[in-house]
Amino acid sequence: MQKILVWDLPIRLFHGLLVLDIIGLVVTAKLGGNAMEWHARLGYLALGLILFRLIWGVVGSYHARFGHFLRGPQAVVGYAKNLLNKNAEHYLGHNPIGGWSAVAMMASVAFQAVSGLFANDDVLLDGPYVNLIGKETSDFITKLHKLNSDLLLILIGVHVAAIAFYYFYKKDNLVKPMVTGQKIIKNDASPTAIQPETPRPYWVFGLSVSLVGCLTYGVATRFFG
Repeated sequence: MQKILVWDLPIRLFHGLLVLDIIGLVVTAKLGGNAMEWHARLGYLALGLILFRLIWGVVGSYHARFGHFLRGPQAVVGYAKNLLNKNAEHYLGHNPIGGWSAVAMMASVAFQAVSGLFANDDVLLDGPYVNLIGKETSDFITKLHKLNSDLLLILIGVHVAAIAFYYFYKKDNLVKPMVTGQKIIKNDASPTAIQPETPRPYWVFGLSVSLVGCLTYGVATRFFG
């Protein structure tokens, strides 16, 4: 057995912060009232996190890049056919189905964050760009915002169910590597499974975070509108 670095620190930070952020968004939405101010702040954080993940999906480490883990229909169908096979091909990072499910979840979070900029609660809080589109359009976007929140919860439920399936059925712990960054594999694993991660230089991470911070601040302060 050997340990292989799969998820670098930036990806693990992104994942952990996104989990906490979504929990906070759900709680503040349920509480309503003054808690909606925190809901808006957490929405900006969600936007920033998604922007970072988009950037890191291009310039980041090997397993984080979209070009690495987003595979075509043939690979997805082939993997699905062998889903119940405990001896199927092993993937260090996202498998063909997991890659697209991660993108679906990120797309839902992205829509939630962007639509929130144009939404309103008819009581205390309006998104910063409501006046650009008018009340009627804002009300429609608010309905989509609420519908997408239900979709996001469904996607999260499927994600948790998949984690449980891999843990109990395939004996593959997907949570621990996202915490430690490392995954344990057998020495006789296929060469495609052994792809150690090479972390990107810290300046690339710092530059990405700085760019995301500027973009998110610009959106929050209506610099772009």
